[in-house]
Amino acid sequence: MKIFGRQDLLLIAALTTALVIVFSSSISRLLDFARDIERQSGLTLVPALVLLTGAFFFHQYRRNHQQMAKAEAAMLATKEAEHRAEELERLVGFGQALGRGLDFDSIRVAITQHLPQIAGTDRMWVLVQQGADWMALAGDTRGAEDVLQWGDLAEQLLASGPEKTPQNLTDQRAIGFPLIVGGKAVGVLGVKPQNGVLDTDRRRIIEAAAALLAVSVKNAQLFREVKDNSVKDALTGCFTRGHAIDVIDAELRRARRSQTPVSLIMFDLDHFKDVNDRYGHLCGDAVLSAVGKRMKEVLRGSDLKCRYGGEEFLVLLPETPLHGARRVAETLRREIAERPVPWAGEGLTVTASFGLAQAMPGEVNVQAVIARADQALYRAKDDGRNCVRIAAEAATLVSDETHRHNRVS
Repeated sequence: MKIFGRQDLLLIAALTTALVIVFSSSISRLLDFARDIERQSGLTLVPALVLLTGAFFFHQYRRNHQQMAKAEAAMLATKEAEHRAEELERLVGFGQALGRGLDFDSIRVAITQHLPQIAGTDRMWVLVQQGADWMALAGDTRGAEDVLQWGDLAEQLLASGPEKTPQNLTDQRAIGFPLIVGGKAVGVLGVKPQNGVLDTDRRRIIEAAAALLAVSVKNAQLFREVKDNSVKDALTGCFTRGHAIDVIDAELRRARRSQTPVSLIMFDLDHFKDVNDRYGHLCGDAVLSAVGKRMKEVLRGSDLKCRYGGEEFLVLLPETPLHGARRVAETLRREIAERPVPWAGEGLTVTASFGLAQAMPGEVNVQAVIARADQALYRAKDDGRNCVRIAAEAATLVSDETHRHNRVS
């Protein structure tokens, strides 16, 4: 540690002068004694003593300077070690938070809690590649337009392929860091620093965080894939019967609390056995797959699509009254009937019969609602197929709803 500064030089000079004055008589006697020795011995002592004294003070000065430099270096090394320890602690905390969850919701929480401290800014975003699309996982992405812009940057970053992907790409909007697992990019972490520049240390720790995040994102994708495979029908992409029952039960209970309508559609492909018998089961699989695609095109993302069994399907429409469910069913019926399924160079026309039911206010009995929709479905078959019928208990309800809707219009 430095004791004296430049502002103390005048004080030191004054102190030295005072000491010389105080000890002037002693110094004079010492010099006289040295001159006597010189005369008696013929040696030149005074210049030598002056030289030695100067060399001694210069040596002391150099040693003190070196000691102060070592002390400052040690202090800087200590601060650097403390800084690196803090960085490592942040990374460990981030890794532990990521390791505690296997879904994207948990990853979002970990990013929100830890990544701003690691990146040194909250102006950041994380995009995850979902097939050909980009999903905004977390960060400063507001709205679909922003997601498309960031996706454009992500595409620039990953354009050269995983094996040639640069460590980062500077853009006027952000600095991007690829999330790479096993040589394949799964997403991009974007950081927009305050001054537009990241120093080497900050860049290094963000790259380490990106590596941890990439592994977590890949695990979440694999977990979702395994989960989807366990609850989805591979042929149609619809949920399985068991999973659908659980979802319907939860939706009925939610509807009872919020006092919102819930409708159910059950439909069955007409004469499907004849398709299998005439064209073979591969053709039947193609028909089922095409129906799954039609459902995905017509229905909302929030609507539950279920393959109930064989060629029978179930659709849950949350927050939808019967008159709305009837429009959805009619649209889906036309899409199936009017768009032939291509097979062996020709178009195979398929139709379906539909039954509708609405949950009664406060009703939470899943099987009762399904049974009413099933009864309406059998009425549709009895009435000539390729039509939509409503459960008898709800026919008056939909009539009243339609009448009131037309009167308001």
